[in-house]
Amino acid sequence: MDEGERPRAAITIDNLHFSYPGAGRPLFANLSLHLPAGGFHALFGPSGIGKSTLARILAGLTACSGRRSTAGPVLYTYNTERLPGWLTIGEHLRQVAAAPAATTTLATLEDRFGIDHCLNRRFGQLSLGQQNRVNLIRYLLQDFQTLIMDESLANVDEGTRERIIITLKEHYPDRSFLYISHNVLEVARFCRQIILLREAAKEPQIVAIEGLDATAGHPVSQTRLERTVLEILHAG
Repeated sequence: MDEGERPRAAITIDNLHFSYPGAGRPLFANLSLHLPAGGFHALFGPSGIGKSTLARILAGLTACSGRRSTAGPVLYTYNTERLPGWLTIGEHLRQVAAAPAATTTLATLEDRFGIDHCLNRRFGQLSLGQQNRVNLIRYLLQDFQTLIMDESLANVDEGTRERIIITLKEHYPDRSFLYISHNVLEVARFCRQIILLREAAKEPQIVAIEGLDATAGHPVSQTRLERTVLEILHAG
C-alpha cells in the first residue's frame, strides 16, 4: 500500500533509532510503525525483545531519534503500578471520575471488571489481578485516544480477561488500544492487528499480522484461530 493510501493512524513512528546506554548494538534501527486508528490491537514478541521500551516510546515517555506523530492523547499503563493507600478503591476512582458521564462509565466498568465487591478496600489489600483491573479502570476514565496496555491484565483469569477485552471494544469503539500480552491465542482471537516485534537484526523488525477481531456474539472458528496462531509464530 502506498504511503498516501494508508488508513488513518493513531500513532505513527518513522525511522526510529534507539539504543540502551552502553549497549553494543541498537535495540531499534530505522524502525517504522503505523498503528491504525480505532480498534483493539496487540504488540507481540518474546520476552526481552523490547516491547515495553517501544511502548514507552510510542507513549512519548522515552526519548529516541526519529519522527513520532499521534492523533490524540496517548496513555500508557503497566502491571506493576500502585495507587496510594490512604483512600479506598472506590474513593480513588470516584475522584478520577469527576464528571457525571464518567461516573456512569465507572459503574459499568466496576461491574464488568468484577471489582464492585472490593471498593471499600485499600489498594494493598487487593490481589495482583484486582490491582491491575483497578489501574486499568483509572486510565479508562481519563482523556485518551490511544491506551497502551503493558501486561495490564496479568494475573487476571481467562474468563475475566475476555470479558474486559470485549467491554473495551464495545464501550470505546472509536479509541485505539495496544495490548501487550504473551498469550498468543488471546491476541490472535481478539485483536484486529498483531504488531510482531522481532530482533533488530531481522528485516523487517516489525511484521503486521491480521487478527480475528472477535466480538461478543461473533466467535471465530477453531480452524481460523489455529491458522492465525501459526502465522504469528512462523513470522517470529
